[in-house]
Amino acid sequence: MDPLRHDLSRRQMRMIGIGGAIGTGLFLGSAAAIATAGPAVVVSFLIGGAVALTLAYALSTMVAAYPGVHGFGGLAHRFLGRGPAFVQRWWYWGAQVVNVGSEALAAGIYVRLWWPQLPLWVPVAVIAIVVLAANALTVRVFGEFEYWFAMIKVVAILLFIGLGVAAIFFGLPGSPAIGLSGWTDHGGFAPFGLPGIWLAMVLVFFSYMGTESMAIAAGEARDARRDVVAATRGVVVRLLLFYVLATAVVISVVPWTDAGGTVTASPFVRLFQYAGIPAAVHIMNAVVLVAAVSAMNTNVYLTSRTLYQLSVTRHAPGVFARVNRRGVPLNALLFSGLGLVLASLLAAFAPGQAFLALVGLALGGAVLTWVLILATYLAFWRAHPERRSPRGNLLAAGSALSILVLLGVLATMSVTETFATPTRLGAPLLLLVVVAAVAHRLLGRRAGPEPGPEELSPDPAAAGPAR
Repeated sequence: MDPLRHDLSRRQMRMIGIGGAIGTGLFLGSAAAIATAGPAVVVSFLIGGAVALTLAYALSTMVAAYPGVHGFGGLAHRFLGRGPAFVQRWWYWGAQVVNVGSEALAAGIYVRLWWPQLPLWVPVAVIAIVVLAANALTVRVFGEFEYWFAMIKVVAILLFIGLGVAAIFFGLPGSPAIGLSGWTDHGGFAPFGLPGIWLAMVLVFFSYMGTESMAIAAGEARDARRDVVAATRGVVVRLLLFYVLATAVVISVVPWTDAGGTVTASPFVRLFQYAGIPAAVHIMNAVVLVAAVSAMNTNVYLTSRTLYQLSVTRHAPGVFARVNRRGVPLNALLFSGLGLVLASLLAAFAPGQAFLALVGLALGGAVLTWVLILATYLAFWRAHPERRSPRGNLLAAGSALSILVLLGVLATMSVTETFATPTRLGAPLLLLVVVAAVAHRLLGRRAGPEPGPEELSPDPAAAGPAR
């Protein structure tokens, strides 16, 4: 019997997906993507959204057929084998640990806008303790915590889009309509051509990462098959709309050549100031702080459950599979807090040098995870002839094409100035994980067979043809 508690509702599952995917990437990071591609960045977001939607349908289809398998690692174990599952789970765990550290650093920087004299490590440490405490309580408390944090982000985005549409087409009190000239001024729609659109894809994919989170949370959902399928697909559609519409508003309201990437210069702040909202900078700072803490909260949850699943399948020490009376794998949670410790140390000794390196490592790890998830779906599709319907075949073709796009993004990261170093650093780290998988396999043969994935038999109600 699974010792984890199945207490996450559908509304909480939906917000976990949104909370994991909407960090500071939209509020601040999108400015870098706009600067790379100009107004044509919306094409980058549409392509990235198409890949994310393909991943969401692939994941939800597999979870519906195998609701007892914990996460995409369990699915990889079933369809790709133990070695790829070992690599995928450990690589994803490491990437998310690093990602938690980058979000913690960002949150500390936002707090210092109000108290600039405060040493950076102080807010980072305090926020880390709060996030760990929230995750150490029951999964239901974590889900509720994340629900309201994600809700704040959603409300802020909807308010921004609503104000932006009004400002563009109707004008705001005392100001005429802005119009759509921002889409063609300053070099036209695509000032950097196709290369600019493609380079922006690197930053765009960072915005969509987190879509996979609900496959891990499925292990604690009340009804994994129903809730994960509905929540996963709905979240990606919402993310696609949020990112495309919010970016379209930014391009219309603020010249793309002047879309700043700091809290005080954020296009969100400029629109709120334009609308006459007092203290716009402080409101926006509070929103991006919530966004960072929310992403931290979800990612800490993901790392603890990933390590728990590694331990259950004997790919990690058994101590991490222990669950307390509240249904929380506390040892896995505390060990996964390494990212928060790393962030605190960087905040104390090297606050400015390592942030982009952390982001680059996290992004490279997440992209590779997506590649393996889509490869798992192709293996799943081949193993189920009843899936050879027009819709199932289209999803398989989309998965194969998405893999090519993601590998292209990884290759592009390795030659860009910002992400070249962390991407190249990731290569030997990945090799180390692969070597560990081989060593684990050889040693495991001497110790006896390891257990298979949590459930290998598909759910009969979901094993029919794809509809």
